[in-house]
Amino acid sequence: MTRTTQRIIEANGIRINIAERGEGPLVLLVHGFPETWYSWRHQIEDLAAAGFRVVAPDMRGYGKSDAPQAIDQYTILHLVGDMVGILDALGAPTAVIVGHDWGASVAWQAALTRPDRFRAIVALSVPFRPRAKAVPTSLMPRTETAQFYQLYFQEPGPADAELGRDPRATIRNMLFGASGDGVAAARAAAAAGGPAPNLGMVPKGGGFLQGPGAPATLPSWISESDIDYYSEEFKRTGFRGALNYYRNIDRNWEITGALAGLQVSIPALYIAGDRDFLLSFPGTDQLLANQKNFVPGLRKIQMLPGCGHWTQQERPGEVSAALVDFIRALPNRS
Repeated sequence: MTRTTQRIIEANGIRINIAERGEGPLVLLVHGFPETWYSWRHQIEDLAAAGFRVVAPDMRGYGKSDAPQAIDQYTILHLVGDMVGILDALGAPTAVIVGHDWGASVAWQAALTRPDRFRAIVALSVPFRPRAKAVPTSLMPRTETAQFYQLYFQEPGPADAELGRDPRATIRNMLFGASGDGVAAARAAAAAGGPAPNLGMVPKGGGFLQGPGAPATLPSWISESDIDYYSEEFKRTGFRGALNYYRNIDRNWEITGALAGLQVSIPALYIAGDRDFLLSFPGTDQLLANQKNFVPGLRKIQMLPGCGHWTQQERPGEVSAALVDFIRALPNRS
C-alpha cells in the first residue's frame, strides 16, 4: 500500500496542503482547533487499507495551507467553499466528509448546503446545531469574573499572544487537558478539594491556559513526537488563522439566514467521547436527544466511554472501525 504523501493544490482561490493516501471512493477528513491534517494520521492509514482514497487538508490558516490576513476570509462559507474546491481540484464528483471539532461544523454545513457533492457525513464531537435565534456571542455565558472561552478569542491579539508564547506547551497542555485522561485528572483533583473544572470559562484578566498542565509522562495515545509535529507547525504559523474561525461566529450567523430551518438529509453518523467537555455545555444533552429532528438521515449516535475531546486520536481504532462500517453500508460507494 502506498504511504501518506502531501502536496499543495489550488482550491477556492487559495493554496491548500493536503495529505492523501489510497485508492477508491473519496473520504475527506476535516480537522479542528488547534490541529492539522496530522490529527487524522491513524484514520488515513486505516481507511486507505480498507479500500478508500483518503484526503485530509490543512484547513485555511493552518499548517502549510494559505492563511489570509483578513478576519472575514474565514467565514463558514469560505470553509465549505474550500471543501468543494478540493473536490473540484481532485476531479471528484462526490465524497464522504468527516469532521472533528471546527471540522465537524464545516462538515455539517457542507452536508446541509451541498448534498450533491457530499454523499454522507460523519461528525466527531460537535453535533448539528440549528441556526440560533440570536447573535451567537450574545448567548454565550459570562459572569462578573469570567467569560466563555469563545468570547475571549474574539478580540485579535490577547489569545494569539497567549497561545503563541510557547506553542509546544500550548499544544501539549491543551491536548492533555481536554482529553479523557485530563478530564479524569481534573475531576480527581476537584474531589480531593482542588478547584472545580472551569467548563470552558476564562477568568477576567486571566488566560485560556489554566490548571497544572500535562504530566511529565503523556498518555499512550499521544507521543512527544506527535506534540513536536504540531508545535513546529504552530511555531511557523502562529494561532491567528486558527482563532479567526471563532472571530466569524457572529458573521456566520448573519450570512446564513437563508439556511434557517434546513435539515441535513444525507446519511449521517455522530461520534463523541463521553468525557468531551463540549457535551457539558448547556443544552447539548437536549440537542443530542433531538438530533434526528434536524438530521433525519442520522444512522447512529456512538458514544466512546472514557474518551475526551480528541476523539480520533484518543480512540483511533474504534473511530476507524466506525468510519469503515458506516461508509461501507452506504449505497453507491463509487
